[in-house]
Amino acid sequence: MALIEYRREGPIAYVTLNRPEKLNALTDEMVIELKEVLFQLDDDPDAMVGILSGNGRAFCSGADVVQRQLRSREEMERLGSPQGRGSHLEDLMFRFVRWKPLIAAVHGHVMGAGLYLAMISEMIVAAEGTRFQITETSRGWAATNFWSLLMQRTPGGFATDVMLTGRFWTAEEGLRHNAVDRLVPEGQHVTAARELVETHILQNPPLVTRAIVEARRGYLEEVELKARNVQNKRLHVTEDFHESARAFKEKRKPVFRGR
Repeated sequence: MALIEYRREGPIAYVTLNRPEKLNALTDEMVIELKEVLFQLDDDPDAMVGILSGNGRAFCSGADVVQRQLRSREEMERLGSPQGRGSHLEDLMFRFVRWKPLIAAVHGHVMGAGLYLAMISEMIVAAEGTRFQITETSRGWAATNFWSLLMQRTPGGFATDVMLTGRFWTAEEGLRHNAVDRLVPEGQHVTAARELVETHILQNPPLVTRAIVEARRGYLEEVELKARNVQNKRLHVTEDFHESARAFKEKRKPVFRGR
């Protein structure tokens, strides 16, 4: 079974995260496969727009903690990150040729790495009751690029609030702060995304929309790079980072010591 599904209906390509039993938590393998599928979208001459969604009860619950955060300290040192080589999230949405728009149709939970995928997408269509969270804060990983990406959508106070507290926020709250673009009834997120594409985006010349996507992604890449350059790159080998991952696996409250 493919971890990432790809199908096209007319000019719309559907890219679907397909690990529903784990709430589509992203493993190294899934990220690598998603990268190939996004290039497939870029290469498909009949696909004009992509819709990104998730099977099951959630869009994406974030990175797979057991695989990506419970690596040994030695492996973390070697990799320089909790992410495996070739499976870095920040490499996913760039280096294309045709730059086709991607609409995130989200539901359930949109957390951590899943939130990253949604924010990099051109627009976010969210089902009512969808819950969002920057899980990296409580996991001991200062994903400052998340703050920078969210700042492109929302007022600074909101971005700082949800980054610093690590709290959940709903699609309804997100709509008030421009963190999502459309709020739709539960279960209608993919249908609503398709209607948005058919009614509006596909009515415009494809080369124009692609130029907009290329410009937007290029700007976000610069913003992200700057944020990552000021990020503490040693947090993934701290005691607190590993304590958070162990506590998650053992289903207990973590004990942080600031080291």
